[in-house]
Amino acid sequence: MQRKYIVVTGGVLSGLGKGIAMASMGNILSSSYKVVPIKCDGYLNVDPGTMNPIEHGEVFVLDDGGEVDMDFGHYERFLGVSCKFDWNLTMGRVFDEIRKKERRGDYLGKTVQMIPHVSNFIKEHILKVGRESEADVVLVEIGGTIGDIENELYLDAVRSLARKVGRDDILFVHLTYVPIPHGVDEQKSKPTQQSVNLLRHRGLEPDIVIARCSEMLTDKIRRKIAKFGNLDAENIITGIDVDDVYKIPLSFEEQGLSQLVARRLNMSISVDLSEWRALIKKKEEATEEIVVGIAGKYTSLEDSYASIVEALKHCEANLGVRVGIKWIDTEKGGLDVLDEVDGVIVPGGFGSRGTEGKIDIISYCRKNDIPFLGLCYGLQMAVIEFARNVCGLKGANTTEVDKGCVHPVIDILEEQKGVKDKGGTMRLGAHRAFIKEGSKVFDLYGSDEVSERHRHRFEVNPAYHEALEGKGLVLSGISPDGKLVEFIELNDHPYFVATQAHPELKSSLLAPAPLFEGFVKAMVGQKDRE
Repeated sequence: MQRKYIVVTGGVLSGLGKGIAMASMGNILSSSYKVVPIKCDGYLNVDPGTMNPIEHGEVFVLDDGGEVDMDFGHYERFLGVSCKFDWNLTMGRVFDEIRKKERRGDYLGKTVQMIPHVSNFIKEHILKVGRESEADVVLVEIGGTIGDIENELYLDAVRSLARKVGRDDILFVHLTYVPIPHGVDEQKSKPTQQSVNLLRHRGLEPDIVIARCSEMLTDKIRRKIAKFGNLDAENIITGIDVDDVYKIPLSFEEQGLSQLVARRLNMSISVDLSEWRALIKKKEEATEEIVVGIAGKYTSLEDSYASIVEALKHCEANLGVRVGIKWIDTEKGGLDVLDEVDGVIVPGGFGSRGTEGKIDIISYCRKNDIPFLGLCYGLQMAVIEFARNVCGLKGANTTEVDKGCVHPVIDILEEQKGVKDKGGTMRLGAHRAFIKEGSKVFDLYGSDEVSERHRHRFEVNPAYHEALEGKGLVLSGISPDGKLVEFIELNDHPYFVATQAHPELKSSLLAPAPLFEGFVKAMVGQKDRE
């Protein structure tokens, strides 16, 4: 089969869910084909690795160490693929590559211009990803909204791509918005019409319009949008607001999206969403409820911890339990709300803000048998708490917070000491760990060797391993060279487990992260014993 391309653009306003919409389409198509996603972002950062999570949301880390947009989390969870850094383009990266090519003399003395040189580079990169990944279908998300100056070159590139591959092998999907103004109580199509018009001004015609709305589109509005877009009414899909993003592929398929794509691209598409549907039903029928406290410093934007939230949703569906979330701002303390939660997660983070609040919360969980899961920085804070309060190492800390501390139980990795550039220089991506047989972590993974993704510069100081183990802290996972602590746990506790890794990044609806699944089971068990 000739390789197919599906380009997803957005209009009217940002945050409509292009990433989820594209991932849902990919979910439907992946029953029959190998689907590969590409994200094109307009910002001038080379990658989002140095961006504040409160400003941009979670930084998603891939197996190959690439730091990418959080939409890649949706792609991996919905498509069942392990994405590559090469599948993420930013304008910062594009311009960096163009500059390198110009310095090498690749342009043979020509004046290098936005069009054709930059847009041609983008087009050729999309083709290269499809070719090297041997994809049947390449999904391309253009970040931002139509009319943004940042994405103009991407739009020119996909217009040129259509000419290159032929209109029979490329499909354009436009996500837009149909508001229902308060007091009018009528669906309004004008924003969508204007958005489609802006798309046309750039030489692009949508084949399918997905209109985000709080209600299913009326036949009248679908016909109106279709007429303006020179489409049949069946090509107008409702992007209905849902209480669970995992319902979106089901909604799209109920509206016949797969067959619209099949007819337009001359493909045969067989869709099987039975397991997906069964898990969602199991979650909806759950009656038992638990509450998880997430104790961090980025709680003002929940997208900062998007993958943690998703991993908990995966546990909900597989275990048949409802998981509520209580956000705990550790800069303000948080001990006063611990009687309202059944377990606590201390997630990753950087810097000194909120650290003492995290340590106090971990201490309370340890002493009061409250299930605890530490992720990355959460493991480091747990080690500090144990060193201070169990090992008696007064003044124990991380050199990230206190460079001159008496007991640097957490210290910067040796290979990080000479690093000056901040972007892409941490210990990133998939790293193996050897797991201690008989440990809780061993039971959860069912293996003596695991691989999880990392993003950190600091680590448990090897000089303190013996002291920590001597007082009962189980170092249940160690790097292959024996130097780095990857997992810790306590034996005399319902669930006190932490990892230097980010297991939430590999969790999916069909395969929940083992540490999260064990954590939720422990909370349910504790609540049942009360």
